[in-house]
Amino acid sequence: MDIVYIRDLRIDTIIGIFDWEREVRQTVSLDLEMGTDIRRAASSEDIQYALDYKAVSHRLLEFIGNSEFLLVETMAEQVAALILNEFQVPWLRLRIGKPGAISQAEDVGVIIERGVRG
Repeated sequence: MDIVYIRDLRIDTIIGIFDWEREVRQTVSLDLEMGTDIRRAASSEDIQYALDYKAVSHRLLEFIGNSEFLLVETMAEQVAALILNEFQVPWLRLRIGKPGAISQAEDVGVIIERGVRG
């Protein structure tokens, strides 16, 4: 299995459980690794056979940017389901961070893997 990845995709959204977090947009950071087979795209040089990371990025910008979540865990599960279903990805690893959520830490968040890694 090959991996197509996106690193440090930053999206402003409503995320958090505190009252003040429900009133301001915060930036979340995503790293995404998606299992795929790049051989057909590589041999043909045809984007229709590739996992289009630009399309994935735009979809995540739209989905997360227009959503409101209480927990980063909920966001992670919904993002994973979206990618698995809409882009026919068999496996993914997703990191979602909330930079600045804890003043003493650079970043906090979750890392999940979903699907079957071949």
